[in-house]
This record gives sequence, structure tokens and C-alpha cells, in this order.
Amino acid sequence: MSDAQKKRKSKVVRSEGGTPDMKRCRGEGDQPDFPRVYNEEVELDSRDSKKDYDQYKASCENLATLMSEIQDLKANGAKEGCVEVEQKRMQSCIHFMNLKKLNRLAHMRLKRGRDQTHEAKQKVDVLHLQLQNLLYEVLHLQKEISKCLEFKSKHEEIDLVSEEEFYQEAPPEISRPHLTKDDSHQLTLARLDWELEQRKRLAEKYKESQATKEKIQKSIEVKKEHLTSLQPGLTAIMQASLPVQQYLSMPFEQTQKQTEVARHLPPPLYVLFVQANAYGQACDKNLIVSIIGDVDEAKALSKPPEDSQDDESDSDAEEEQEKTKRRRPTTGGQMDDKRREMLKRHPLSLCIDLKCKDGTILHLYFYYLMNLNIMTVKAKVSTSTDLSTAVSAGDLLKADIVLSCLYANDHGRETPNPANRYQFDKVGILTFADYVEDLGHPYVWVQGLGGLRFPSDITEDMSVGSSLSASQMESTMKLLRGRVQSRLALHKQFASLEHSIIPVSSECQHLFPAKIMSRLARWTTIAHVEYKDLPYTRHVTDAGLAKETDLYFMGVVERGTARLQAAVVLSPRYPDITPLFSLSLSWKGERSGRTDDNLRAMESEVNVFKNELQGPRPGHQLLTNQILRLCVCLDVYLETEGQDDSVEGPREFPREKMCLRTVRGPTRLKPFKFNHPQGFFSHR
Repeated sequence: MSDAQKKRKSKVVRSEGGTPDMKRCRGEGDQPDFPRVYNEEVELDSRDSKKDYDQYKASCENLATLMSEIQDLKANGAKEGCVEVEQKRMQSCIHFMNLKKLNRLAHMRLKRGRDQTHEAKQKVDVLHLQLQNLLYEVLHLQKEISKCLEFKSKHEEIDLVSEEEFYQEAPPEISRPHLTKDDSHQLTLARLDWELEQRKRLAEKYKESQATKEKIQKSIEVKKEHLTSLQPGLTAIMQASLPVQQYLSMPFEQTQKQTEVARHLPPPLYVLFVQANAYGQACDKNLIVSIIGDVDEAKALSKPPEDSQDDESDSDAEEEQEKTKRRRPTTGGQMDDKRREMLKRHPLSLCIDLKCKDGTILHLYFYYLMNLNIMTVKAKVSTSTDLSTAVSAGDLLKADIVLSCLYANDHGRETPNPANRYQFDKVGILTFADYVEDLGHPYVWVQGLGGLRFPSDITEDMSVGSSLSASQMESTMKLLRGRVQSRLALHKQFASLEHSIIPVSSECQHLFPAKIMSRLARWTTIAHVEYKDLPYTRHVTDAGLAKETDLYFMGVVERGTARLQAAVVLSPRYPDITPLFSLSLSWKGERSGRTDDNLRAMESEVNVFKNELQGPRPGHQLLTNQILRLCVCLDVYLETEGQDDSVEGPREFPREKMCLRTVRGPTRLKPFKFNHPQGFFSHR
């Protein structure tokens, strides 16, 4: 209690007035021998808070009444020192002092309630702490119980022998059957003793074996030193034998080096390397396999990443990271980097050289795209003679199309791995065909040579195996060699055709008459778009027989005023697929195979009856035989055509071919079939 409150209390005690309660506290009417001290805290225990509240309301009302009465007296003209005003002022002061006392009692009740609440909270906290301690002890005891229940002795980790084997092999002083058969604890101890005894014996054997091993290692080291001393001499012998190896075509040293490098090839290229070498040694001595590329980079790819790095490398990495943060790459730059990483090739590649009899070499460069898991190939043809004379044959040996459609519908423009489509979507690659010029063509047969097979339906699985490569190696190499030979034969034929000369081999002379009047006037190459724009080739285009991978040529055969145009579709798989001719004749008007039955019959002679024009295997003379047959058919067509008798003078196309019948049937078909050796023409 503050000093001001104590003074106010003492004033209340000394005052003569006051409330009846204050008078009772002073003990008016009694005259004690010593002064009593007034204590409100003691009085608070005996007072009722509800009654104090009622007294508070009554005092407030009385005080308000007195104030209004004083105001009314002053308003009626009462003076300042009037007795009534002073009396009412004294009564107001008594009520005001009573309000102050009630206020003090209310604060004391509030403080006492807060103290009691605090004491109750302390008791609750003490009880809660005791509860937490008990719960912690319970948890600790539960953990100890769990540890005891989960306890496993060391002997449980030891793989002991079975009981039957233990009683059979252990001596009686260890097994003690009279004790261990009835007591599992004694049995376990006995088995552990037997295990210890066995391990001691094995330790002794281990020491003996270790001593023997050291002796053998010493002898091996001696032999290694001896072999190391032989290495310089062997190297000198190998260097001296290099001329002999070259003379005998037995490059042992080169083969050994390639074998060492081949260990770093990826699996598909390694399968191709092994199978191509095996096929070359067994079946084709003109097949040469070599490994090209950076061996050190390939070794770095096969090494696992280092876990620890020095401080300098860490600091360099931090500096590089800071530079990267300062220079944020654009989204386009990030996509370009991802594309380059996606299309990254293995550092090593294979080169297979196929030599032909005329000295021509087909160079095949095989690459492996690591992230796409596919193989690609690039081709190059080296010839011993100059092949630049034929303009129309410029695309025959072009690197992009020389291997096109080696097998049916294998254009090598799209990746055969279906998983690559989802990889391309992530980096924004629309089609793989945009990158074949740099990366090579992913032909399906290339994947087969590397042992890669991708699922064409759900039932198939992707696999890598040498059996797949071996099954396709021989057939593929024969097709490759045949493709080069057929293209070289076409190249030579085109050189003659451009000079209006149709070369015919001696084996095919019997297929044609001795005298042919029609001649080849022009032979040129045309584009696919130009071929589609021709009116007389529309039926071929609509049938889907003219593809972008095919080669297109235009031949013009003339005789007198007649001019025959032949649009030719040459498949990459020539001569397995026959060239397709579409004809248009300019003579007495324009005619084509769609409007003239005889021109349609001429198209059949060169397109359908190819077996007669194939010639000796492998049939490289088919195209020139077709063109010459076309000239013969034009002679028959013109010579058997009726002449207008009203026109005087010699015939424009005199009959020089012997025909049994000039026309036949309502369609007036002409005899285009040549019969050898009789030398006449007949209908089919």
C-alpha cells in the first residue's frame, strides 16, 4: 500500500463523520485504552461484493440528486455560503468518499482474484510438469523394453552348421549329447564352441595358403621381370617385321592396335566392328574395317566422375557459376545447347571400305548417337576413273542418295527408335531429316548391323546382339556392293545416252533386229515437280509410283517427223525394280498411253515384259535395253501405220520390219513382239 493511501485511511479514521460501517470500524461509543488500526483487507473478507455494488449504485444516485439540488439552489439565487448548499456539499463529499472506498475495495478484489488465478496456474503447471516427467519415464521404459525385445546376440549372425551335422562331426567332449539334447542353451554353446574350433583350423589353413601365395607371387614377379626384359627385343623384332607383314598382307601390329582401341567403342559399333572383321576374314578379303576418332575423349567418357576435387577447381567452378549468373542465357540459346547435347555423337566411329573389282571403293562411315541410341551412316564413292562426263548421272553417286532404299521403304530420313520422338519434343526438334546431312542417315539396316532392333509393335523388344548383326551382314554387304556396281553401270550408260548412243552388250544383241531406224535424240534429267506436271504421267503419280526418293529422266526418240517423249522413273533399287516409262507421241497430233491403245501397248513392252530385256545377271543393261526396245516399237508403230493413198510420192516410213499381221482386233493393235532368230514381229 502506498503512503498516500495510508494517509487517506488515517484521515478517515480521525474524521468525526463517515458511514455507519466506518463508525463501526472506529468503535464509536467504546473508549478503548489503545488506538485501533483500520485494515480494509480484513474488512474485505466480511463484505459482500453484491451489496457493495448496490451501495455503489445508491451512492451514485444520491450524489447525482445532491448535485442537481445544489444546481437548483444556485439557480434560485442561493448564495455561496448558504447553509443548505454547504450541508448538501458535505453530504456529497461523504458519498464521494464512499465511492472512493468502494473503488479501492474493487481493486483489492481484482488483485486478490488475479493472485488466486496465478496460484492456480502455478499448481496446474507443477502438475503438468509432473505429468510430462512421468510420460517421459514411461517412454524411456518402453524404449528400453523394445531394445530388450529386439536384442540380437552376435551368435545369431553366425551361420552355424545344422544340428545333425554338428552331432556327426563334433567330438564328444564338445558335443556332450547327454547335456545338449535336452537343453537348448547348452546346445547353442556347444555349437558355438565347435564353430570356434573350426575357425581356428581354417585360420591355420589360411596362414599356410598365404605363405604359399607369397611364394607364388615372388615367382610371378621374377617371371614378369624376365618378360619385361624381353619387351624391347620383341618391339625391335616387330619393327623389323613390318615390311614382311605388308608384303604378306598380314598387319599384325595394326590389328593389335585396333583391338586395343575397339575396347572403347560403344556396344553397337563394337558389334559392327567384330562382325565386319569376321565377315571380311571369312568371306570378303576386299572389306577393310578401321576405327577413326579421338581415343582419349572416348576414354574420358568411360571413366567414372571423380568424387573429390581440389580447391582450385572449386574456385574455378564458382567463378564460372558467377559468370553464368551474370550472363543469363536466353531460352533459344538453352534450346540450342540441349539440341546439340541430344544429337551428340560418340567420339569414335567406324569406317568400312568395300572394294570392287574395277577399283571403285565405297567408304561407309558409321556413327553412334549416344543420347538417341541409334546409328547413322555416311557414304562416299571413290573411283579410279573420271565420272564427270555424264551430266544426267550427277546424282547417281551422290552421298545423300547412293544408299537410299537399299531395303524397301528404308529412306533413312527419320529415326527408327520410337523413343526419340518424345526426346525431340522436349528440345523442340520437329524432324530428324533436318540433321541427316551432318549426322548421317539412320537406315534400319544400319541398326541391324549394330545389333539394334527397335519395336515395330508392342510384342517386339529392343535388343542389342551380335546374332542380329551376323544374320544381316552378308546380305547387306552384297546389296551395298551391288548398289555401287549398278550405279557405276548406269553412269557409263548415261554418258553414252547423252551422246545419243544406246549401248547394247553382245549378250543382248539377239533381243533386237539388225536395223533400227529410230534414234535417241536427247537424254536429260528432270526434277520430281517437272515429272508431276507432265499430263501423260498423271496416272503414275496418282498410283503412288513416283516418289521423292526416285530419280527422273526424260528421253526423246525421233524418226522423221515423229517425236516420242519418254518420262522415266528410276528407282534407287534398280535393277531389282524396273524403270517405269510413260510415253507421249507427237506425230499427226499429240497422243499418249491414255488416249492411244498402241502407245499403251508400247509402254507394256518396256514396263511389263522386263524379263525379256533383263539380260545376263545382275541385269545392269535393263535400262538401255528398254530404250532400244522403245526405238524398235516406234519403228513398228510408224511403219505399220496406214498411208494416205491420195498423197503422191514415196512413203515417209517405208516398211522395213517383217510383220505377220500389221494390225489385230477392234483396237487395231500392232505387232510389237520381236521373234528371234526368225526376225519377224508378231502380236502377243
